[in-house]
Amino acid sequence: MLVEQSSRVEQTARLKDEIQRIKKEKDVVILAHNYQIPDVQDIADFTGDSLGLSRKAAKVNQKTILFCGVHFMAETAAIICPDKRVLIPDLQAGCSLSDSITVDELRNWKKQHPNAITVGYVNTTAEIKSELDYCCTSANAVNVVKAIPADKEILFLPDMFLGSYVAKMTGRKKMYIWAGECHVHAGIKPEDITKKLDSLKDAEFVIHPECSCTTPMLFDMASGSFDNHKVSILSTEGMMTHVNSSKAKNFVVATETGILYKMRQQNPDKTFIPASEKAECQYMKMITLDKVYDALVQDKYEVVVPKEIADKARLAIERMLAIS
Repeated sequence: MLVEQSSRVEQTARLKDEIQRIKKEKDVVILAHNYQIPDVQDIADFTGDSLGLSRKAAKVNQKTILFCGVHFMAETAAIICPDKRVLIPDLQAGCSLSDSITVDELRNWKKQHPNAITVGYVNTTAEIKSELDYCCTSANAVNVVKAIPADKEILFLPDMFLGSYVAKMTGRKKMYIWAGECHVHAGIKPEDITKKLDSLKDAEFVIHPECSCTTPMLFDMASGSFDNHKVSILSTEGMMTHVNSSKAKNFVVATETGILYKMRQQNPDKTFIPASEKAECQYMKMITLDKVYDALVQDKYEVVVPKEIADKARLAIERMLAIS
């Protein structure tokens, strides 16, 4: 068994070295989301959340981007970087939240509210983005909504938990929220969190606003406390920044478990436990080192957004990137 494990470790190390060699040879930049498996995060030039990686994609010098994330993220990179080629290691890496609304459903909803401003989470297809006034991420959704005149109706989609959080934090009265959810974050329950907080002394609680538990617990958490624990509601990148700077030593983290790898790596003296061990996105985990290697060697799979859709979607994305 030990010999087999040693052999696998050596094979993985060789594969990582080969990926590093090829990406330099072909002048490819690798971007990886915080939810990717540790081996994929290790070979990335940059890791981050949707907003951070979108901004990075717009600034890199390389003409080819290999995006280790789900499909809508690669589409977003392709839209804001029309002069670059964007590859994804697995075309089937989708998103349950993105799938929760179709473009026909959005168009019908807009017809029912002809004067509304449409704000869509970045976790949507390029076609959906082409119908939006503003795009947003969990990191800047509150500020995007605050930038819209108070007398305007807002259609917020597709995440109902993020939408409820934004409505609470902005006090918007004319805000309609689509009933979509991320299956990973929706599966994190208040009882999971309470049990973990009780098990870890003096733990800080950091939570993603997509979590279903933000709705029943929102009033306590928005005030900065829950069961005598400090609470921070943050995007994944916000979580990384916060735990790095916090003086606390123990954290309960409510988001996809992939984020714990970098947290532990960057903070070896701190303890991080997931609010739920079951909070894993099978779509994110579809990206493997072997698939990254194949995408590099064979120049596959390219993500192409039709120009007419990309041109319309770009305005909403640029508005998102302009608002911190």
